[in-house]
This record gives sequence, C-alpha cells and structure tokens, in this order.
Amino acid sequence: MKLIYEQSRPGRRASSLPRYDLPPVEVPPELRREEAPRLPELSEPELVRHFTALSTRNFGIDTGFYPLGSCTMKHNPRVNERVVALPGFKDLHPHQEEESAQGALELMWRLQEILQEISGLDACSLQPAAGSQGELTGLMLMRAYFEDRGEGARRDTIVTADTAHGTNPASVTMAGYKLAKVATDARGNLDLDDLRSKVNERTAGLMLTNPSTLGLFDEHIVEVAKIFHEAGSLLYYDGANLNAVCGISRPGDMGFDIVHINLHKTFSQPHGGGGPGGGPVVVRETLEPYLPVPAVVRDGDSFRLDYDRPKSIGKVRGFTGPFGVFVRSYAYIRSYGPGLREMSEIAVLNANYLLARLRDAYELPYDRLCMHEFVLSARSLKREHGITALDVAKRLMDYGFHPPTVYFPLVVPEALMIEPTETEPKERLDAFCDAMLAIAREAAESPELLKEAPISRPVRRLDEVKAAKRAIVTYGFDEHPDLAGEESSGRQLEAQKGA
Repeated sequence: MKLIYEQSRPGRRASSLPRYDLPPVEVPPELRREEAPRLPELSEPELVRHFTALSTRNFGIDTGFYPLGSCTMKHNPRVNERVVALPGFKDLHPHQEEESAQGALELMWRLQEILQEISGLDACSLQPAAGSQGELTGLMLMRAYFEDRGEGARRDTIVTADTAHGTNPASVTMAGYKLAKVATDARGNLDLDDLRSKVNERTAGLMLTNPSTLGLFDEHIVEVAKIFHEAGSLLYYDGANLNAVCGISRPGDMGFDIVHINLHKTFSQPHGGGGPGGGPVVVRETLEPYLPVPAVVRDGDSFRLDYDRPKSIGKVRGFTGPFGVFVRSYAYIRSYGPGLREMSEIAVLNANYLLARLRDAYELPYDRLCMHEFVLSARSLKREHGITALDVAKRLMDYGFHPPTVYFPLVVPEALMIEPTETEPKERLDAFCDAMLAIAREAAESPELLKEAPISRPVRRLDEVKAAKRAIVTYGFDEHPDLAGEESSGRQLEAQKGA
C-alpha cells in the first residue's frame, strides 16, 4: 500500500472553498511561513479510498477477539452509542446553566449512587478521567485526610504489590509519597510476613488490585485490611479488575477505604489508543469532605453542583468529568441491573475455560482457579526451543487474533496475560485455544517460523535493535527529494523497515 504522499499529484484537490469578501487575517511576520506546507494533493475519491484502506488494517474489538489482559477489551453495546447521541446529552455545553441541564445532573447523581452500591462505599466523585487519574486523586485524598489529622508529615509511605500496574508506583511518586513494594507468596497472594515488616506508623496506605494482575483473588484480604487499619493507615483499591467481582464481592466490604472504577473497562466505553475513559473515585464517609469539587448533589427534586467544600482537594480536571462516558456506563448498568453478577460470573467462567485448555501447553506459575484473567508463561518454550512470549504473540497475529498482554506482570518470566471477558462465545474461545496450542507445537517443530512471524500481516517483524539506534520517524523529503518515483519510494520504505 502506497503512502498518501506517494499518491499525491500537483493540483489535485478533494474540495474547494468559495472566495470570501473578508479582509485577510494579519499574521505576525515571525509566525509566517516562508514556503507552502508539504501537504499531499489528492482528489476526494482517492482520499476516501486511502483512509478506508487504512481502516481495514486496524484491529479492534469490532474486528476480532481481543484478549488483552488487564484491559477488559469487551464488546460495547451499540444502543449505548444511540443513547449518548441524544440531543439533550450530545448538545450540552460545559457552561450551561444547571436549570437547563437537570437531566444530565440527575444521570450523574444516579450513576454516583450506583457506583457507591457496587463498591460498598459512601460517597463518589466522577471527575477523574481515567484509572491513572483516579489513582492520583485517591492518594491526594489520603494526603488531605492525614494532613487534616495532623499526621501529614509522618505518613509518607505507600505500600504496593510487586504485581501492581505500572501506574501505581508512578502515582505514588507524583503524589509525593515514598514507595514500599511487597512480594508475592507461592499462592499468588501478598506475602503477609513481608507486608507486616513494611507497615508501620509512617505508612499512609496500601494500593492493591484485587483480583491482582495475576488474575487471583487475595485469600488473605481481610487480614491485609486489618494490618493496615490497626496501623491507622488507609486502603486504596485499584478497580482495574472490577469486572471479575461485580455483584459478588465489594471492595468496601473487603476493608478498602478508597476505590477507583475504570468505567471504560467494566461498564462499556470504547477505549484504546489513549482514551477516552473514566476513573470515578468512591470513598468512605470519613473521606467525603476531601472529594474534588464540584460535587453533584440532590436537593429535593432538583440537582446541582456543590462547590462549597472547604476541605476539598479542588478540581482534578476541567468541569465535572467525561460526560459521554457517564451516559454509556449508566445505560449499560441499567440494562444489566442485577445481571451484573452474571456478567462477572461468565467472565470468570470463560477465563477458567481457557486456562483449562492451555495449562498443559504453557507453564502455569500459580496453580489455582483464576478470576476474569490469568497468566501463563512461555518460559518452557524459551528453555527448550528458544521461543519467547514475544514470538508467541507475533505468531498469534497470523492466526487472526490480537495478542494477549506480554511480559506483565513482571514477577512472571515470559508472561502471557490473557483476559477473554464475558462477551466472547465458546466457538471463539475454542478457536483462540486451537491457535495457541498450534503455536506451542510449532515452537517444537519449526521454531524458525515463529522467529519470522508475523508472516501474513502488512508490517513484518522489525529489527528492534536498529529501530532503537536509528529511528526514522519522518517521511524523508529532505534526505530523499526524489521520493515521487516508485523506485526511490521503495528504497525509503526499505530503509524504514530496516530501521
């Protein structure tokens, strides 16, 4: 497929604009271009065909199975897109008066109430725009809570698991805390002995995903909560894996004081490529005064934004949050109702079905029933045949499947982290297992094939060492002024592949 610049021909236009009678805008001399921008020139049909062809190369949940562990890449019901496009929602302005936005405010208030019930906690802010921002917000709430109690200077450390998402330690650092990492025991739980040695009067709190990124529910969670609460510390729940436990267990009942919920994972919001998303924070009553402003509150039969929160940490983003995400999530939850429990049960069932079929072909680091996801290891394939987790992932693309998450969590060498979600039928799960089993056989019979994979995709395996040392990230007009020719274009493309 040719690049759009290779299709360009001088003078071709996709559209033309009428001449206008307004005076030209005066651009300051220091900002004026010295020459015209190098933009491609194409007719409208060719432009449409180019981007349509590009779109067919994209892989997403609408084109196939997306078993990306820790991401919960499930089907997003199309009815939610119809709801979010209703004029009363779609055409709202951020500065609109409360009196004319009562429907939107009511939806947000009701979503808060639902998330409080799901999490087993007492108050909610919808503001954070993603799980990572929810993490930072939760830590800011911890800091405000302890400062209000006169313990801010002393409580300077946050405990995380060695299986934590990478955003956890990053958020800890951004919030100005020190990090203490706790090991995982032989069963995949937090190591209680290591934990006890790291919790003291300087501990502000714990950040934990439960079930963990290993796909395992911590068997000692009640004891873990007791250890922290007895030290006067708080517990923060990373809600990335909430899809496994909705309607079955609640973070608040486990002992957590602060929870962020990834609306885009659990409650239907198309995501990937950096957004959009939502990461509301839900807290115990003792932490409510510190939640971001404005808070969405109900006064009788009307709803309003409350800014009068003197102990609030302030805003964590503009306005009140990603409203379109709220509409989709509210519609999704109301459609399921009590069926949210079945959603989680089927997600767990699907994951355990895949685990049962694949456990003999790949190493299983923790031999337990999993939750909504699980982690295998390609360590035996590497030891016996020189095949890595990356090789398995690349070859899986030839079978038409998006690869699972690889090399995470870091505690598992050659990790393959697989999450099927509840929206895949048995036939698709079986096809995925058949591909994974075939790759395990190929590792023994023709390992060189896996080293070359993917074979059938538009972009083949790149030389990653050269790519790091000689990155070519721009189209080389200056280096190759004759790029209009087919032969020189081919040379430049080969150079990019080689780099």
